[in-house]
Amino acid sequence: MLTTINPATEEPVGSAPDAGPDDIDAAVQAARAAFRESGWPQLAPKERARYLRALADEFEKRNDELGALVTMENGMALSVCGAFNGIGSATRYRYFAGLAESWDPEEVRDFPEAPSGPAKIKTIVRRQPAGVVGIIVPWNVPQGNVAVKLGAALAAGCTAVIKPSPETPLDSYFLAQAVTDAGIPPGVVNIVTGGDATGAALVAHPGIDMVAFTGSSAVGRKIAAACGGSLKRVTLELGGKSAGIVLEDADLDLFAATLGSCSVPYSGQSCRASTRILAPAARYDEVVDTVAGALAAMPVGDPLDPSTVIGPLVSAAQRNRVEGYIELGKGEGAKLALGGGRPKGLDRGYYVEPTVFSGVRNDMRIAREEIFGPVLVVIRYDNEEEAIAIANDSEYGLGGTVFTRDVEHGLDIARRVETGSIGVNFAGMAPNAPFGGVKSSGIGRESGPEGFEEYLTTKSIARRA
Repeated sequence: MLTTINPATEEPVGSAPDAGPDDIDAAVQAARAAFRESGWPQLAPKERARYLRALADEFEKRNDELGALVTMENGMALSVCGAFNGIGSATRYRYFAGLAESWDPEEVRDFPEAPSGPAKIKTIVRRQPAGVVGIIVPWNVPQGNVAVKLGAALAAGCTAVIKPSPETPLDSYFLAQAVTDAGIPPGVVNIVTGGDATGAALVAHPGIDMVAFTGSSAVGRKIAAACGGSLKRVTLELGGKSAGIVLEDADLDLFAATLGSCSVPYSGQSCRASTRILAPAARYDEVVDTVAGALAAMPVGDPLDPSTVIGPLVSAAQRNRVEGYIELGKGEGAKLALGGGRPKGLDRGYYVEPTVFSGVRNDMRIAREEIFGPVLVVIRYDNEEEAIAIANDSEYGLGGTVFTRDVEHGLDIARRVETGSIGVNFAGMAPNAPFGGVKSSGIGRESGPEGFEEYLTTKSIARRA
């Protein structure tokens, strides 16, 4: 069994099965049978949209309940937990419902005119569901990560087997009930809980046609290799070390107000977070003070307290990892501008102080490796060309931000940063915008029409008119 530990209290809050190969096989066989026999793929897209809207209704009805549950699983501040897992998931299911309602799976193309050759030939280009999808998600935004994958898969006509993170399996019971109450046919959505071995068995199962994964780059490479060996389709949304570029004309008050969502969402446990702050030499000390002041003002404490912004990290192992990077940064010669320890008065829970390093070079490990905690580094640059070069000097390319009073100039800078998504004076992605990475941050896209397309295959049917 998997035991879920509340990261704020270090006490057990529930348990879930640790699925073995037989459980994986049963779930995949159920999904395969539903794909072939239930009629789900053959439903008109607008009919599948009706089920997706019903699923969204279930998430909206239980938003507060789900938010509190996920907070107890992973320590995410309750003030944002429902928005990202409850209402946020509902928004994504509704978005894919809308796509399905407006989508025509077939397009007819006339044979190109030629001096000689077939006459009156037409081709039907048909978009069909990819099949049975294995969905593997992390613990930081468990239901939000499911929604961008499952919403697209269901809209396309796929069936699915979902494996949540072993740190956050309990909210899957909520998902199972919501799927049932929405009337989605049996076998279309299946859930197996477990650890790494469970995920590996799901990826390797011959009944899985496609894998959709969010997690670390290291695990993503293993999944890509396994899918390559069996020629499975795969999408990978992986790690990041994004740059937040502060231009010389930036409004630092706006910058400070955006840091919570831009650089330390979910206590810094976000792959898209802009954790490398690039500051112009002329304003370097001012930017360091702004970053340190903004993080120092963020309340740290009980994630169930609506005023809390920074909660605990998800586990003791994650806290140890983050504290190891803080010691590494000090050893590399970076200077602590804020934090570096554990918050006073919080003797229980996996807490780390919000931490800011100054005097950081981009070749330091704390500037190159994903820390996944409330730790920011501030790197000096002399001109904008150097800022762009530093931003691009990373194995990752997932997110990023540019701060400037000149939005058009900021857009020009944003276009030159090697990343899958980036904001100007803003951090966040709309459901209709594709999200994903380049380089070690992954392959494929989620959300938007581009994310929907990942779950479709193309068939050409030639006919004589």
